[in-house]
Amino acid sequence: MINRREFVGITASAGAALALTPELLRALQALQQSGGKLIQRAIPSTGEMLPVVGVQFGNSTSQDPAALEEVLETLIDHGGRFLDTMHQSLPGVEDLMAKLVTELGIHDKLFLGLRCLPPGPPQPGPAAAKAQIEALFGKFKVAKLDLVQLPVQAEPTQFAVLKEVQKEGRIRYIGATVISDDRYPALEAIMRNEPIDFIGVDYAIDNRAVVEEKILPLAQERKIGVVAYFPFGVGSLFQRVGTTPLPEWAADLDAKTWAQFFLKYVISHPAVTVVRAGTSQAKHMLENIGGGIGRLPDEATRERMAALVDSWPKAGPVGK
Repeated sequence: MINRREFVGITASAGAALALTPELLRALQALQQSGGKLIQRAIPSTGEMLPVVGVQFGNSTSQDPAALEEVLETLIDHGGRFLDTMHQSLPGVEDLMAKLVTELGIHDKLFLGLRCLPPGPPQPGPAAAKAQIEALFGKFKVAKLDLVQLPVQAEPTQFAVLKEVQKEGRIRYIGATVISDDRYPALEAIMRNEPIDFIGVDYAIDNRAVVEEKILPLAQERKIGVVAYFPFGVGSLFQRVGTTPLPEWAADLDAKTWAQFFLKYVISHPAVTVVRAGTSQAKHMLENIGGGIGRLPDEATRERMAALVDSWPKAGPVGK
């Protein structure tokens, strides 16, 4: 079975000379011929439809802009829209993303998920939030921002700023994010008490317990959209799978690679609105798109998938 490093794709509008393996080319053609398109989910607060697979670039200011342009073109050409900056720890990466989006003139083809506070130590007070929001307008050169998110540890006055700018009609959606288990109680409190449209949580087949037990059901109850971060376990899943072959029954899910297997588990939860998978390569972007096309597992198959992953040896320490 093909592994992630062997998967290569082609970006038609970029004219990239990237060759698909015959097996994956046949799989992609079969899905297209059967009318397969990237699945979309409704944003609960408005009903707006959003494709379920999105992207974030890696945290390196030395990345090749041409390669990142191919990633964006691959996303758009195959029905994707969501571009996220929430966990960009280097300011220059967000600047590069904004530059590419502006130069390509693709604002209207994307749904931007942006962070309200800059990288680094949290900056206190509403002034910091206001300054960052205005900086986002300047960087991305738009009159209205799609989604602006704050970490749960932000101050209540900073959430008040988000709500104020949204009320003015300059932000379409606001959200709260967390990637630390000990902060889930704070996220639950915000979900119950703040009129937010989205939450962002790390969610993968090997990192599911608390999210599935508490957070996702509450999101459904409160009609809050969910951005699922780190669907590959921040790399831990690929480390754990190693050279293990994909099980034959993965074909019943239209999964041709482990990446698609992992993505389909996350996407199949009905509370998940969009999954954000990081990559800086068009070939991986196309592979990830494939995870959002075709059949998804039912509850019994989800349990089978989880049991398979749980049977593997644990991965070594991986930082988030």
